[in-house]
Amino acid sequence: MHTSESSRAGGGKGVGLGLALVSALAFGGSGVAAKPLIEAGLDPLHVVWLRVAGAALVMLPLAVRHRALLRSRPALLAGFGLLGVAGVQAFYFASISRIPVGVALLVEYLAPALVLGWVRFVQRRPVTRAAALGVVLAVGGLACVVEVWSGLSFDALGLLLALGAACCQVGYFVLSDQGSDSGEAPDPLGVIAFGLLVGTAVLTAVARPWTMDFSVLTRAADMNGTPVAAGLLLGWIVLIATVLAYVTGVVSVRRLSPAIAGVVACLEAVVATVLAWVLLGEHLSAPQIVGGTVVLLGAFIAQSSTPAKGSVEPVAAGGTESRLSARENAA
Repeated sequence: MHTSESSRAGGGKGVGLGLALVSALAFGGSGVAAKPLIEAGLDPLHVVWLRVAGAALVMLPLAVRHRALLRSRPALLAGFGLLGVAGVQAFYFASISRIPVGVALLVEYLAPALVLGWVRFVQRRPVTRAAALGVVLAVGGLACVVEVWSGLSFDALGLLLALGAACCQVGYFVLSDQGSDSGEAPDPLGVIAFGLLVGTAVLTAVARPWTMDFSVLTRAADMNGTPVAAGLLLGWIVLIATVLAYVTGVVSVRRLSPAIAGVVACLEAVVATVLAWVLLGEHLSAPQIVGGTVVLLGAFIAQSSTPAKGSVEPVAAGGTESRLSARENAA
């Protein structure tokens, strides 16, 4: 009996790893598919609206199924929609219109480090030395990515927009920590579904999609010299990089420990950087590649280190799950 249970547990972890890998691959392809649409003439906010609204439509049945969340967790739903969906995606897509996809995503990976900064200096709660080391590594690696020794080799506004995406993730992490010790966590798929609906409502007011040039979606977009149907790119963003990425990410976290899920989640930045290199021709220098590796290592240490007793266990332990649920990519 014991052997059978162990076998089932091992199989569950194997499935979890597979789902986490699928999620990382799906999330990593969002920026690569979105950038040609932006360069074809769509405003970044319009691309975000198309992504979120399309995913919300697909996830609508789940929202109906979990409609009780509207009464029990309205603040969480609003926070997820405003920060984890609308904020992260809008800032991320705006940033990749000005800087390389890989750089934008690596800047966004400062979020776990910023969370620990919030905990230490705003909430004045202790963090472990390992977590502090992760912060130092992430910041140092980012300095290599943006090549500070050459006076920042990338557009300053683009970097600030990417940092805005990271800050939106911090806001969601802090929000999700509220009441995390109640033992009554809401169904994450329901939270995602309602978050997408809230995000759609917010982005509709901000992006004003009725001013969009919808004819762009009927033409081909240029992907580093190769024409690709704009509708195909949009379908990938909605169905693969949003719906599939969110669902597989949430299910994988339930089957894995936060530490293991964090390792796999870090593949998202690797996937995005490699795809941008191959498909968009966005090459990174050797120091930037080394710096990106250090950023990912620091982000992983920061979000997976066990905090000091009585400190921030919900934030640190829940960082990976929040990251997978909130994404950017996003995303």
